[in-house]
Amino acid sequence: MANVLTPDICVIGAGSGGLSVAAAAAAFGVDVVLIEKGLMGGDCLNYGCVPSKALIAAGKAAQANVKGEKFGVHAGTPPTIEFAEANDHVRNVIAAIEPHDSQERFEGLGVTVLRDEARFTAPDTVVSGETEIKARRFVVATGSSALVPPIPGLDGVPYLTNETLFELREKPDHLVIIGGGPIGLEMAQAHRRLGAKVTVFEAAKALGKDDAELAGVVLAQLKSDGVEILEETGVEAVSETDAGVTVKGKTKSGEEIEVSASHLLVAAGRRPNVDNLGLEQAGIDFDRRGIKVDKGLRTTNRKVYAIGDVAGGLQFTHVAGYQAGLVIRSILFRLPIAMNDDVVPWVTYTSPELGHVGLSEADALKKHGDKIKVLTAEYDRNDRALAEGETIGKLKLIAGPGGRLLGADIVGAQAGEIVNLLSLAVSKKMAMKDLAGFISPYPTLGELVRRAAISYYADAPKNVWVRRAIGLLRKFG
Repeated sequence: MANVLTPDICVIGAGSGGLSVAAAAAAFGVDVVLIEKGLMGGDCLNYGCVPSKALIAAGKAAQANVKGEKFGVHAGTPPTIEFAEANDHVRNVIAAIEPHDSQERFEGLGVTVLRDEARFTAPDTVVSGETEIKARRFVVATGSSALVPPIPGLDGVPYLTNETLFELREKPDHLVIIGGGPIGLEMAQAHRRLGAKVTVFEAAKALGKDDAELAGVVLAQLKSDGVEILEETGVEAVSETDAGVTVKGKTKSGEEIEVSASHLLVAAGRRPNVDNLGLEQAGIDFDRRGIKVDKGLRTTNRKVYAIGDVAGGLQFTHVAGYQAGLVIRSILFRLPIAMNDDVVPWVTYTSPELGHVGLSEADALKKHGDKIKVLTAEYDRNDRALAEGETIGKLKLIAGPGGRLLGADIVGAQAGEIVNLLSLAVSKKMAMKDLAGFISPYPTLGELVRRAAISYYADAPKNVWVRRAIGLLRKFG
């Protein structure tokens, strides 16, 4: 090798998790090498969270124009939509964030950045281009890519994934989406609101990982927006036509369905980026779900950690960031760490939004039986929601023994912001008395949390012992 580096930490992958590890280690004066073969910022900045939320915002702007009539605002229906300008907004948002994730910034922090592929050649050695890196510890944070299912004919037609979707400058006439998970439905609603016809194929239940009742509220809204959602309908074959593609599906009952469209988006899940990393040479076990790690995020090679999507588990940018913080504690301070999935929140950014944290109602029932209480608050009884015209929604709090908050699900406007509070409450093991006792400014949607928590004590006025205690105290004047 022409160049040999011996840093304290070598990070492979400059996405959310890798950047967080590199920045934190460098802040403590630790020697770090960061390797990235693609774009700095990884999937989230360039193909995932950032561009998708920017496009969703464009769709919301179009919908706001339509919804304005109920407030007495008549701006013209339907609105005039310039799809290329919506794409410009996506590009501009990425460009605004890029400097924070750039090679220049990280080199300014003292990180050595290599822009090439990385491959283990031994348990303690990685090669990148002409450079050999022998580090005390390694962190693999290579993320994931769109899973392309083995559908007959798919390899012979033009199709989009999240890596190419945001390059579109012209509105699709008819977008077919394979996959009814969060990514598929977010993009379905955004494109529908920007004027495209949209059909979604989902082999199982759409939003199947979320609370079924609250997910149903989201699906009803998408259908009201004009999105066609074909649940329990597997895709049997795809073929190219002069106008685009034809997708053939079959329902659970055996009915055959054929849809022709101008564009096809594959959003059928993710696969970990483990190819060509030389994991075998490093003694690192992995399978189709990703690199195998223990609770401390260490691989079968004790010198190597894996974080983010490549480690399997929950695939969210904030999970990668959370795991990066744990790894820093372990590597720099030798503190014991343990990944806790139970405190990880997630949000689907449709309108209405759908959020979750902690145990689901079903999981809480399995674990605690009849010791749980499900407390609810409806958006249409919240004053701010009424003022904003956002009355579709519901909050569920799962209270366990002693009133401790075990989990929460929410559907409605700004659900993602409300989940912030609930995530803190779950992680700090708060109880209903804490959530009922905090002061929420009026009028806000956050009052939903307090209203639901107060309902935990709804039977207290009927309790005979409480009434007797009040009566006794009254005798003292």
